[in-house]
Amino acid sequence: EVQLMESGGGLVQPGGSLRLSCAASGSSFRGYAVGWFRQAPGKEREGLLCMSESDYRIYYEDSVKGRFTISSDNARNTVYLQMNRLKPEDTAVYYCAADLGGCSSRWTNFHSWGQGTQVTVSS
Repeated sequence: EVQLMESGGGLVQPGGSLRLSCAASGSSFRGYAVGWFRQAPGKEREGLLCMSESDYRIYYEDSVKGRFTISSDNARNTVYLQMNRLKPEDTAVYYCAADLGGCSSRWTNFHSWGQGTQVTVSS
């Protein structure tokens, strides 16, 4: 089973950018769908977007369309979340997740998770 580790979170001003990384170990991402989720304090974990095992991108959260993109570097066994034009409401812990069962907006459908990385958008 693939193990995941996120990095790249931090404090950024509104309008700024961050790139989160999700590095795989124990297995490559081949055959896995990889999704990005976030959870703000007191809120449910929400699915943002997903890259299917065939490289198809699916957006689940309208508020990130046009601002967030998902990409991969197979040589580095890493999936990225590029976040642009960040807003205070993007503040959350961000998680990557992987599953052999395909993309889903439901976090309960994913079996492999990273530990999360905090993103804080504030001036």
